Amino acid sequence: MSAFKNIEILGKLSQTDVSQKRIMEVLELVGLEKRYKSKVKTFSHGMKQRLGLAQALLHDPDLIILDEPTTGLDPQGMKEVRDLLIYLSNIKKKTIFISSHILYEIELVANRMIIINKGTKVVEGLVEDILNSNELKVTIEVNDVEKTKSILNNSIWNGKIESSAGNKFIFTLAHDEIPKLNRYLIENEVEVGAVVPTRSLEQYFLNITEKGE
Repeated sequence: MSAFKNIEILGKLSQTDVSQKRIMEVLELVGLEKRYKSKVKTFSHGMKQRLGLAQALLHDPDLIILDEPTTGLDPQGMKEVRDLLIYLSNIKKKTIFISSHILYEIELVANRMIIINKGTKVVEGLVEDILNSNELKVTIEVNDVEKTKSILNNSIWNGKIESSAGNKFIFTLAHDEIPKLNRYLIENEVEVGAVVPTRSLEQYFLNITEKGE
């Protein structure tokens, strides 16, 4: 059957009078409006994922539960789904529950998260708060490498250095230590070209779950 027919049958099974206009609206939301006549058996895995999203959105629910919604999508498709979820949450005020192993996507779209390890909840809270409360990898680019090494060797920051290459030093720092280190370097007349903190939900997840092994 076609994408349109699949959505239409779902509407009838739910004993709801779903208009053709509404069916086309949800297909357009997920980027399938130009393929509404195409048979689903001709769809790629990613397109089937989109059709599943359209089915979930058909009755305009307040709560949407999605399991791995970006599986099988190319980078552009992943961005489109991500933008759609943000639109549904921020503009349409939907509550969206996502189960996913693609942690980069969760970091971009979720405001709260729960990490489950072996069936047990180990972390729950705001994504931003959880990531900011843990140590970050921070890359600092300087103009004078030898001078910087000399200054750091005689400081509390020496033990925070993870590695260095060229004119870049990588530190492991708490969130509130970043401006302190930057100020220390400037006060010692080191020109800082860039300070780039890297926080990773994936690394945090691995750290948390490995502790629970």
